Amino acid sequence: MSILLEMKRVMELEASSIKALSEKLGANYEEAVNLIFNCTGKVIVTGVGKSGHVGKKIAASLASTGTPAFFVHSTEGVHGDLGMIQQDDVVIMISNSGETKEVLSLMPSLEKIGSKRIAITSKPESTLAKFCDVALAYEYEKEADHLRLAPTTSSTITLVIGDALAVALSILKDFKKEDFHIFHPGGSLGKQLSNEK
Repeated sequence: MSILLEMKRVMELEASSIKALSEKLGANYEEAVNLIFNCTGKVIVTGVGKSGHVGKKIAASLASTGTPAFFVHSTEGVHGDLGMIQQDDVVIMISNSGETKEVLSLMPSLEKIGSKRIAITSKPESTLAKFCDVALAYEYEKEADHLRLAPTTSSTITLVIGDALAVALSILKDFKKEDFHIFHPGGSLGKQLSNEK
């Protein structure tokens, strides 16, 4: 087995899945952006496992590009962290299967709170997709690992969807370099932006 060929296969499989998604974007994606743009509260992203890790990055990207957001682990949510969520918020719920028990356990409370909900899932007919106001469903041929089990292709697609949401919202909000610098004064990016003043 050639290690380099295997790595190339993984990259090409994930890249082709992203390209396929970009060619099938529907009105639901625009609806999700508008839902967040018109939100008078904040965005909360939730998930568990690899979806949770990706969710943390999505929340961080939203926050740094002008959309107030933070991550709530779904398990912690049902142990009190749902108190961070209010009616005027939007909750992005991530589950590849759309049937993740920990994510679905938030549904009764979120319904009572009355916040808007966006699902990111590969199953448009799943419990999660049906529960949410907007479902951002994606398709992919298979996971990229040799067992076809580890979240690889699916988690990459989820990350890309999050990036696309963050960038679209940032453009709608007319978010500028000066604004980015306020939220990101540190590191090499902060230094670069300081030097441009």
